[in-house]
Amino acid sequence: MPNAPPAVSCRSLRKIYEGASPVVALDGIDLDISPGEFVAVVGPSGGGKSTLLHLIGGIDRATSGTLSVAGRDIGALSEHDRTLFRRREVGLVFQFFNLLPHINVLENVELPRALDGHDDAVREARALLERLGLAARCFAHPYELSGGEMQRVAIARALVTGARLLLADEPTGNLDTRNGEEVLALLDEIRRERQVTVVLATHSESACQRAARIIELVDGRIASRTRPHDVPSASGARRDVNTPP
Repeated sequence: MPNAPPAVSCRSLRKIYEGASPVVALDGIDLDISPGEFVAVVGPSGGGKSTLLHLIGGIDRATSGTLSVAGRDIGALSEHDRTLFRRREVGLVFQFFNLLPHINVLENVELPRALDGHDDAVREARALLERLGLAARCFAHPYELSGGEMQRVAIARALVTGARLLLADEPTGNLDTRNGEEVLALLDEIRRERQVTVVLATHSESACQRAARIIELVDGRIASRTRPHDVPSASGARRDVNTPP
């Protein structure tokens, strides 16, 4: 049986934001991410982390180079097909949650699946909320939740379509340490349970310690590729990641 294609594959990927002074956000990225892998993308602000996630997620288009997700050439998709790709195949989690404030938790989570025409949207949303420990909060509104609860709702919403690729942009950046650790643990558990590929842009050392691989972006280029056992934790210990992701 042939090997499955990489979950994500980039070759000579560039993104230039045009203007009076063009900005090269990504400059020749070559990167493969395996199905089910947990990858942390790190680096200074402005280094290209969010841009890379936006390109992988079909939110934006590359200026040049190639980008495929599960063997599909994302750059070749029409606007309509790129919208369907984002809706069906990619889950997005953001630092500031991006929940709709005027509808309840259950409605927030079911919405992407309902928009795609599935009549089981409510059932799937309830099942995910129960799995994430939020069954009792189904009819609460986002403004009634803690930061950690809002991020768990956002993760449920990202997964409700059955997406196999989860892109998280600083998902713990707006949380305290305890809630941040809980969200990271949850992402890793869900990745293992559902065989979801997770690509996480972060400044968090804890997030890096959970990843199978760390990609450092500086000035739009890959500056280093390391494993968490190469990166000392705050205690000086090193994590063993010799087991497969």
